Amino acid sequence: MPLMMENEVYRASTTAPVNIAVIKYWGKRDAKLNLPTNSSLSVTLSQSDLRTHTTASCSRSFTHDILILNGKEDDVSGHRTQSCFRELRALRKELEDSDSKLPTLSQQSLKIVSSNNFPTAAGLASSAAGFAALVRAIADLYQLPQSPAELSKIARQGSGSACRSLFGGYSAWAMGSAPDGSDSLAYEVAPQSYWPDMRACILVVSAEKKGVSSTSGMQLTVKTSTLFAERVRETVPARMRAMEQAIKEKDFETFAELTMRDSNSFHATCLDTYPPIFYMGDTSRAAVRAVEKINEAAGRTVAAYTFDAGPNAVVYYQEKDEALVAGQFKELLAETQGWETERGQRVQEGGKAEIDEKTAETLRVGISRVILTAVGEGPISVQDHLVDEKGEAVAV
Repeated sequence: MPLMMENEVYRASTTAPVNIAVIKYWGKRDAKLNLPTNSSLSVTLSQSDLRTHTTASCSRSFTHDILILNGKEDDVSGHRTQSCFRELRALRKELEDSDSKLPTLSQQSLKIVSSNNFPTAAGLASSAAGFAALVRAIADLYQLPQSPAELSKIARQGSGSACRSLFGGYSAWAMGSAPDGSDSLAYEVAPQSYWPDMRACILVVSAEKKGVSSTSGMQLTVKTSTLFAERVRETVPARMRAMEQAIKEKDFETFAELTMRDSNSFHATCLDTYPPIFYMGDTSRAAVRAVEKINEAAGRTVAAYTFDAGPNAVVYYQEKDEALVAGQFKELLAETQGWETERGQRVQEGGKAEIDEKTAETLRVGISRVILTAVGEGPISVQDHLVDEKGEAVAV
């Protein structure tokens, strides 16, 4: 048994990004292991704008596992969190069994303290960033040698889309075929540096918790939607191939068309669910009309909308077209929170689209916040700990 201070607190901290899928994951073939019915692909967004900051700590003085999220204690007894804890502890124990000099961290209770800089459970992929940060922070705490791809199989069990947040740039989640999920993991399609001028304008419709969770929504869709089978059998595999090629060629127009078509397809299956699921609302549809007008005025496809399981619009565009896209929304939503940021102040109003007053008014009333961001990096280890040397949570 290695010598150690009885109450020593071990710590590791990580920030992890949000990712927004352009080819959507929806539906599970194994709910327990979080195995999807189709592959998916996403853009990782900049952590300067959207991130989860997590400190993982352990000590013999801790009596039980605890998770504190945004200042409030959260439940750690659920299957998802416990699956991550169990798998990471098993990997740490393998290291300890191979080297008797290592402290037995796998036997100590965990205290996880986590904070988001964006609304939780509002359709902004908070669980993706959250579980990616949790897994990466504990892996760093345990000094695990596993690659991001290997760790993504653990993060996937916490939240499906979390596996993609272990990579920066453009990443995909291969659905795999093995019953045990051993080949259902994330991989990098292209790093941030390959196509760095991708930008996103997020139109936050509501920061309230959504009515139908992703987990229950997708289970109902798989069970009742007649459109769903065609989507997973033919539509998504073809779009995955085409999207990877578009990213490889930095072909924004193809990227944009695939992104919008796949968002439409995903929400069509939600509407085809019985009873139907309405993640998009009037403000969401107004955002779609605005993007269509922006593209029409530009004479080419300069903007692409996509909606996850929530009402918020994520509008992708390239840096060179910022005035045409973000500039149009800045002109339209000048009084909305978000333009005061460094990115927001840089946006030049320059939209050319003629957006009808009904659409404009719907957006002005319905959009509560604008978040401007860009393609970003994967998880980053930091020394800014949310647990102090005595094991107490630090106020954020």
